Amino acid sequence: MHRTTHPKENRSDHQPDRQRLYTAQTHTTGGRQGESYSSDGNLDIQLTPPGGNGTGTNPEQLFAAGWSACFLSAMGLTAGKHNVKLPAETAVDAEVDLLNTDGAFSLRVRLNVTIPGVDRETAQAIADDAHQVCPYSKATRGNIDVTISVA
Repeated sequence: MHRTTHPKENRSDHQPDRQRLYTAQTHTTGGRQGESYSSDGNLDIQLTPPGGNGTGTNPEQLFAAGWSACFLSAMGLTAGKHNVKLPAETAVDAEVDLLNTDGAFSLRVRLNVTIPGVDRETAQAIADDAHQVCPYSKATRGNIDVTISVA
């Protein structure tokens, strides 16, 4: 029996104040030793377990790449509030730990922000504001440990 559930979040797409901007679609088989591709063909990857000898990537690396890209975009949005234009060299390095506590798996994330030429206090304020608007940050808030540091 196939069963589809619709989380409360998805039901709110029909509210007048929410506009769907984009829907990513992927198809994955084989789990951590499989493959995944996107419906538009731009993503076609092999998956291998973390730390393995395989030639593919893993869900933790994909999560790190997605969150760091999203967070950097959110920083671009919030930098204007601080009268800052982010330099091209601005970077977010993400570290995603896969944890096992007595058979219960979870994640822990560190986002390391670098904004060249911007003082540490302003850079921290931009990162803090970005953490409030970034969709990944919102989705994980209260669910996993997240540390944001500014170089």
